[in-house]
Amino acid sequence: MASEENKKQDSALSVQQGVEQPSSVNPALSKGLRKFKKDQFEVMDYVDGILKGDRAILSRAITLVESARPQDQEIARQLINACLPHSGNSLRLGITGVPGAGKSTFIESFGLHLIDKGHKLAVLAIDPSSKRSKGSILGDKTRMEDLSVNPNAFIRPSASAGTLGGVARKTRETVILCEAAGFDLVLIETVGVGQSETTVAQIVDFFLLLQLAGGGDELQGIKRGIMEMADLIVINKADGDNIKKAELSKREYENALHLFPALENGWIPKVLTASAFHSIGLQPIWEHIEEFVRLTQANGHFDGKRQEQSIGILNDTISHALTEGFFYHPELKPLLASYEKQVLNKEISPYEAAQLLLKKYFESLK
Repeated sequence: MASEENKKQDSALSVQQGVEQPSSVNPALSKGLRKFKKDQFEVMDYVDGILKGDRAILSRAITLVESARPQDQEIARQLINACLPHSGNSLRLGITGVPGAGKSTFIESFGLHLIDKGHKLAVLAIDPSSKRSKGSILGDKTRMEDLSVNPNAFIRPSASAGTLGGVARKTRETVILCEAAGFDLVLIETVGVGQSETTVAQIVDFFLLLQLAGGGDELQGIKRGIMEMADLIVINKADGDNIKKAELSKREYENALHLFPALENGWIPKVLTASAFHSIGLQPIWEHIEEFVRLTQANGHFDGKRQEQSIGILNDTISHALTEGFFYHPELKPLLASYEKQVLNKEISPYEAAQLLLKKYFESLK
């Protein structure tokens, strides 16, 4: 007679041991965070990790920079100051284009091409935030499957949070952190929403505009303001039956660029065709970027633009701080609501209400 233990093993209802499953957390990511608990990070912990190229620490530092918590903002300020001497050695590229132009596919193909040439690439992919829910999909990393697992690439999707031009407010600080971590190329992918995209030109060295062929009136789909900012226009998806349309679009854009005034830096914007999906035409794009860098470094405009951008950051930071200080002032909140009602009831003009509120704000600072 079989023992009771054997009966249990032979039963169809018995539970087998099964195979041990691996952790769902990336071991390379968890390794860097294991020695620190959430509240044990000091500024120098972040700095040391970033300078060593620790991606887990870099990701956590970027999250800190993007945080709106006052205590996080103070640590982030110290962190940026500590990393600043180690930054500035990368080439900052901005890429924008109409929705559907294939920005993510282009960035992955172009990024892998640059990595093959020995570069380390950081991609800051800015996703649009919903004005209604304040949420963002942040799906760019999933669309760059090969690039996201490459050891010489770092992809950071961030929400635009309603910032003009689709560029996250903290993108500038994130660039500093990525440069300190040793990335010599920083590529910023923007939302591609229209004229406000010109904001990206204020934080990059080279601005690439990605376009499609065969979309009707080629010059109607893009505003003059963006074209004037573009250092290079690339007609993407130039493959198969679309090659002739791409060449036609190329000629039309070249004719349009001739109507614009010459750039102060001496560069003449070019128009190229490429197929990111088939990795066609990527090397000429990089050669044009290298030519732009050589020209602008030789005539002094490269460093001059960086200096202008630094002053712009200074002014924008002051403006942002004043705006936040005004709208979050505890004494002004109820007063603002009261004046809003008076403006809606036409009891006072918006201009007069603004002056009274500003006067109250500056008096509170004395």
